[in-house]
Amino acid sequence: MKINRLIAAFAFVLAVCALPIMAQTKPAAGAPAQTPAQTNVAVPESKIALIYSDAFLDSKAGIARFNTLVGTLNREFQPRQTELQGLQKKIQDLTDDITKTAQVADPRTTQTKQDQLEQMKKEFQRKGEDAQAAYERRRKEIFTPLQEDIGKALEVYAKSHNINVIIDGSQVPLVYAADALDITRAFINDFNSKNPATAAVTTPPK
Repeated sequence: MKINRLIAAFAFVLAVCALPIMAQTKPAAGAPAQTPAQTNVAVPESKIALIYSDAFLDSKAGIARFNTLVGTLNREFQPRQTELQGLQKKIQDLTDDITKTAQVADPRTTQTKQDQLEQMKKEFQRKGEDAQAAYERRRKEIFTPLQEDIGKALEVYAKSHNINVIIDGSQVPLVYAADALDITRAFINDFNSKNPATAAVTTPPK
């Protein structure tokens, strides 16, 4: 069972400016129709930018804290992974032994081995499911703060560069977008400069 999993990329879409809706009152029955008053509505000038959040996961050019957290997560679960790999090998070895000796071994001996094999398989499944559940809980625990930090940093970055909308090109299908709209590299560099990869990770209680 493979414990290591690719951490899903984050999708961030900042607030979109909403246009006001003008309501017109229906005239009373028999009343002469009135020409609606002309109202000047200011239409905001929106500056849109594009970001590709899957680039955050790049091991060399992405957000440095991701690599640190992935390494921490994998180290924490290495003992469980090693245990599962060892159990898996025992299952395979016993399976091979049963297959090779099935024609010559005493039926009772073969049945004992079969029973042992079934117990080992159940143990492997149970421990694997427990490890996966624990992994998911811990992954969420250590990555949620980073996700929140990235969301806040994107908002600050957008405001400081007069950007009204940021679209995540990793999540939203795009027909065309000019290269000049892409702020991915600029944002990653800005985030990494303000958020060192060596940030401490809280150790879970035992």
